[in-house]
Amino acid sequence: VLRNNVDAIRAWPAARAKLPQAHHWRSIARPDACFLQGGYLDDIDRFDARFFGISSAEATRMDPQQRLLLEVTYDALVDGGIAPSAVRGTRTGVYVGCSTSDYGVEQLGWPAEVDCYTGSGSAASIAANRLSYAFDLHGPSVVVDTACSSSAVALHHACAAVRRGEIELAIAAGVNVILSPAVTMSFVQAGVMA
Repeated sequence: VLRNNVDAIRAWPAARAKLPQAHHWRSIARPDACFLQGGYLDDIDRFDARFFGISSAEATRMDPQQRLLLEVTYDALVDGGIAPSAVRGTRTGVYVGCSTSDYGVEQLGWPAEVDCYTGSGSAASIAANRLSYAFDLHGPSVVVDTACSSSAVALHHACAAVRRGEIELAIAAGVNVILSPAVTMSFVQAGVMA
């Protein structure tokens, strides 16, 4: 995006309009309204569950943030010259900055749809835990929520743990998939948006 001078801000994607609660937002403002502009990722519903040994039933209940973290962590290890199998069983800590839980709120709003995977798929704490489990990491597994600074604070904790010798290696990440415009609309109403 930076290298190609791409403006990644755009209108709310049509695919998001398929979300069960989307009709409520359309009744309040047009989909191209200011508060629906954002840096949206395409295909957040796509995930190679089989690659990570996750059933399709469980994958459906997983917050897209958990899915993205698995995929990006795998890529980061490989791109960094570390075979994912090389970290298995090590004292590697996982520190994830995460401050949204739209997917969980949406899932829990449909009681008839709740199943055995809804809790783990909805919980922010599982974002780090899922990485620890998938890569068999034996260090701390922590989610940090300090709002906009979550990723930076997660990185700080990861570096501090390595410096103190508590862990051999750290995976520090941040994820922020906002599925509902509710929080943004709240900020607009409060007058705190640029």
